[in-house]
Amino acid sequence: MSACTSCGASGEKTVAGCQNNGGCKTGGCNKMNVFDWLSNMDLPAKDVFDVVEVRFKGGRKDFFRNSNHLTLTTGDAVIVDVPNGHHLGHVSLQGELVRLQMQKKKIKNDDSIRSIYRMSTTKDLEKFEEVKNKEMPTLYRTREIITELGLNMKLTDIEYQADGTKATFYYSADDRVDFRELIKILAGEFKIRVEMRQISLRQEAGRLGGIGSCGRELCCATWLSDFKSVSTTAARYQNLSLNPSKLSGQCGRLKCCLNYELETYMEALQEIPTVSKPLLTAKGEAKLQKTDIFRKLMWFGYADENTWFPLETDRVREIMKLNEEGKIPDTLQVDSLLMEKEASSQSLNSDLERMDKKFQSKTGGRNGKKRKPKNRKKRKPNFRQEKSNPKK
Repeated sequence: MSACTSCGASGEKTVAGCQNNGGCKTGGCNKMNVFDWLSNMDLPAKDVFDVVEVRFKGGRKDFFRNSNHLTLTTGDAVIVDVPNGHHLGHVSLQGELVRLQMQKKKIKNDDSIRSIYRMSTTKDLEKFEEVKNKEMPTLYRTREIITELGLNMKLTDIEYQADGTKATFYYSADDRVDFRELIKILAGEFKIRVEMRQISLRQEAGRLGGIGSCGRELCCATWLSDFKSVSTTAARYQNLSLNPSKLSGQCGRLKCCLNYELETYMEALQEIPTVSKPLLTAKGEAKLQKTDIFRKLMWFGYADENTWFPLETDRVREIMKLNEEGKIPDTLQVDSLLMEKEASSQSLNSDLERMDKKFQSKTGGRNGKKRKPKNRKKRKPNFRQEKSNPKK
């Protein structure tokens, strides 16, 4: 099992571990990683859910029953029961979260769930590595055979079973493909049982992986497992440029992230008025140029000008109502009569404020300041001198 930098091997060539109870903190150890947030909670031993989620190549996961009551930890390699053989996988999830995942995927907890045989040994891992080394040569040779047969299909990946008796070929195609002759050739040349499995272009991108235009790893390769339909209407609601090269992902389809914020935009658009025709003013017709949905601002511009005027949604509704009544405002932003009324009211208010400040003080002095008392100490000596002079 590959490890990230925080789980790398130490000098003794043993996995150090990132001490996250089997749940990788960075998500770089495997595809479709799941963090077990219930791992630190102690549950009664008799109530432990006995079904375990096991991960295989390409992020494919399936559920198996721990019928032998093995002590498992997330990341352990186990040998599981598959039709006509056995396969090797790694434990990705266990406990109550597995029950929730089964309810989400509508999988019943009945006898159809196969069991886990045992923990894998060193011999099992060595044989599994030998089988995996056959995948790339088989992939190249199969593509050559497909080209010779002239089949309209694209082979994406091959997954060998751990016992080496079966291989699953993942392909994508626009139309139905008759690959009966291909299966005969593959079975005779590689001496294996062949299973052809068609996948969508989104699943193909998830298996191959890559970096998106946002600079991060593809959502379908890291956490997204349920693919919903995406239409260009989602881009229109979000005021995005309808450029196919910018809206398409590596799978050639519209990006799944267009649906992430769609509901938020739909709620915000309910407060934005629908402008079906230009706004009429005394200056001319003003057409809608741009809308800022979350700030509730709408930019309008005249045909003979390059300047755009931002208006609030309430003002746009007001102008539309005036136009319906046959009235034409002077300007887009504020009418001239209203401006004169506001200017007169502001001047009146300013005069009243000055009067309030003037008569605010109790003493009524200038600028509300009290008068300073006169210095009487200087007058006393003069008074005494005036009295003493007549005696002389």
